[in-house]
Amino acid sequence: MPQKSNTLPVWGNEASMNLNPLILTNIQSSPYFKNELFKLKTYHEVVDEIYFKVDHLEPWERGSRQTSGQIGMCGGVRGVGAGGIVSSAYCLLYKLYTLKLTRKQLNGLLTHIDSPYIRGLGFMFVRYTQPPADLWEWLEPYLEDEEEIDCKAGSGSVMTIGEMVRSFLTKLEWFSTLFPRIPVPIMKDLEVKLQEWKVGFLERQRQQQLEEGTEEDGYQEIEGGRDAERQPRNREKTRSRSRDRHRSRSKDRFRSRSKDRRRSRSRERRSRNDDRHRRSRSRERKRRSRSSERRHRRSQERSRERRRSRSRERRRERDGDDYSRALQRERERQQRERRERRSSSRERRHSRDRDRRSNRDRRRSRSSDRKKSHSVDKERRRSHSPSQGRR
Repeated sequence: MPQKSNTLPVWGNEASMNLNPLILTNIQSSPYFKNELFKLKTYHEVVDEIYFKVDHLEPWERGSRQTSGQIGMCGGVRGVGAGGIVSSAYCLLYKLYTLKLTRKQLNGLLTHIDSPYIRGLGFMFVRYTQPPADLWEWLEPYLEDEEEIDCKAGSGSVMTIGEMVRSFLTKLEWFSTLFPRIPVPIMKDLEVKLQEWKVGFLERQRQQQLEEGTEEDGYQEIEGGRDAERQPRNREKTRSRSRDRHRSRSKDRFRSRSKDRRRSRSRERRSRNDDRHRRSRSRERKRRSRSSERRHRRSQERSRERRRSRSRERRRERDGDDYSRALQRERERQQRERRERRSSSRERRHSRDRDRRSNRDRRRSRSSDRKKSHSVDKERRRSHSPSQGRR
């Protein structure tokens, strides 16, 4: 037989997981789903949450939904009436669907030993999401499972895992909602297979009872034979009495076996409960150790952040001091340059003024020299022309 892929197929509406629209809307708007389950990212975290939070498999919490007086399409079975508080079981079922479980993880849910509710949610996941043609292959190994589970909110509906699985194959109703419909040809095939399984189951029970009865009858026949040799009796009477004894003994054996079974089941339950308590204690210890480690890590990270922030502040102060000093030096340099420019400009103005004054003085001296030379020339001319003056 070829090995199947680890990826699970999804049958029906992939967006809603084939859930009732009212239930799906309540799940998606539930604070528990949006706030608490949003933090869970792995398969094992969700399984631990199922172990601690789920105590029934109904879609609504007890007393949160009123269905009295509703009939027809608004009846409680249809699941389309007034909503209530959606149960943690259905919130976690939809959370498992969002994780895209693999075939191996789903098999781990179906065979989990910590809690029957983990197994119950696994079977509900199969019923809601897997193709109807594969339901028999998924559920047939668990038809005779005798582990008990209370599916009703507030208790009161105790059944075995085998009875729950058989109801999944034969009924559509599940408390106040419906499972996806199974096509008629596949439903007929499932009914035939269930009938064959019932015949085989009854045959196996009879053979087991006969085997257990013949072993005890062998010892009784040996003892009876010894008595018969000592005291002969009528064959018909002995046969009728042996039949009556066999019937009464078989009844007694059946009662004793049922008592033994109940005792063995109670012992198994006690051992399972003890194992659960031990596991829960170990989980609590691990959680406490993890929480202490987390707190230690957080304190270390905080101290590191504080040291880093202090070193940053010191660097900033240092860098700020260096920057202020550099800025002061730059300002002083700019002031010196301004002073130098001002002094050089003053010197230039003074030199220009001196040059102007010296040029002015030169021009004045030249003009005075010219005037003097003119006057001298005039005098000379006058002195050389006396006859003209006489005339």
